[in-house]
Amino acid sequence: MLETRFKIIFLFVVLFAASLPLIAILRGTISTPFEAEPQHVEEEPVSPSTESSVAEEPITEELVAIPAGPFVRGTNRGGFDERPERTIYLDGFSIDRYEVTNAQYAAFVKATGHRKSGPPSRYAKNTARMRGVNQPAVYVSWEDAKAYCAWRGRRLPSEAEWEKAMRGTDGRLWPWGNVEIQDGANWARVDDGFDVAAPVGRVRSDVSPYGVMDGAGNVMEWVDDWYQESAYVEAPDRNPASPEYGTYKVLRGAGYTSSGSDLRITARSKMMLDFRDETIGFRCAQSSAGNGQSREGMVSEKIIENQSSKGSETRPE
Repeated sequence: MLETRFKIIFLFVVLFAASLPLIAILRGTISTPFEAEPQHVEEEPVSPSTESSVAEEPITEELVAIPAGPFVRGTNRGGFDERPERTIYLDGFSIDRYEVTNAQYAAFVKATGHRKSGPPSRYAKNTARMRGVNQPAVYVSWEDAKAYCAWRGRRLPSEAEWEKAMRGTDGRLWPWGNVEIQDGANWARVDDGFDVAAPVGRVRSDVSPYGVMDGAGNVMEWVDDWYQESAYVEAPDRNPASPEYGTYKVLRGAGYTSSGSDLRITARSKMMLDFRDETIGFRCAQSSAGNGQSREGMVSEKIIENQSSKGSETRPE
């Protein structure tokens, strides 16, 4: 009898020990001091958010010119795939100040017949709250994003271009500097007033030295490159290109559901190129400033030139 009880107790101990890794996974990544003591917030009845229900005009499209020159890529403080930290050179390019919005993507769908952004309603509980004209277009695959940028006469930014545009030249770990701030971006870790993706440019602290918005949070963003863990080790020091092939495409930046300790701007993520999710969006780039004209069905846009050799720029009003 005693032996049977011992076996039962031993079995429960083994099962509990085996469940610990699963419990950790379900709880998420390692918490930061900002997440150590979450506060209870009274939830309001679910309804279309104030942000998306208020009629507003589509935001003016803007391209930000990023000057040619060196910048610090990667960090030795991060994971293996963020190393080594070193200076590389990029030719000049331009990039969207804001993530592509629902209004902009809808114009593309109307003009081309491409599939809409967004899942069947039964698969996304937040869909109704993410339809604002100036909220980022989400639930788009890498292929959808590439097609949209091509329609605009542009392309997805390379991974190196994305990092320089969001980080500047001095090796900072967040768009605003080297000191993490609790409510610096639209993340899951704080009650910032946005349950889902915010209208682009709304979180004013999430701005790069060049004036590019929402690089640290809001939604994750597709870039052109295939993911390779050792890409930074093997890449040249000038205009590093994407690996020739791969299984996953690179995602950069965090999103409104992101939490934990890996929210720095250098963090790299990866996903199958046909994957779609309500936390993933994108923006476009081009190799030169161009003439500021949009394709049919799109509104005109402004091209913002940078006045500082360090890449600083007055934040948009």
